Amino acid sequence: MAVDLSMSVLVVDDYNTMIRIIRNLLKQLGFEHIDDASDGSMALEKMRQKKYGLVISDWNMEPMTGYDLLKEVRADPNLSQTPFIMITAESKTENVIAAKKAGVNNYIVKPFNAATLKTKIEAVFPDAVPA
Repeated sequence: MAVDLSMSVLVVDDYNTMIRIIRNLLKQLGFEHIDDASDGSMALEKMRQKKYGLVISDWNMEPMTGYDLLKEVRADPNLSQTPFIMITAESKTENVIAAKKAGVNNYIVKPFNAATLKTKIEAVFPDAVPA
């Protein structure tokens, strides 16, 4: 994988099991620095304190959804360039369109595996030079 595996990745999901699954998949792919947050507002707080190379967020969370988080991130000049992948159990076309309009870099529909995650991450970093 030509992506910088030493960058910090933030996984945002209100379901601990899903965080653990994504964390394990990221570790399988070689990522070492993985943080997590249980909702959008916690993620935003973490992002304002530390620079992340990638955010992988669930769509459906309370009180702040992944979609709301994405809009906040894109509206913040300090965070707006952060690569953002949205994960959802729903493959509704209007959700995909809304996320694209809000500036999402990529979109993953559950369930997914390490190969899918790898492909989606690589698509977010097309200019990465193979190591």
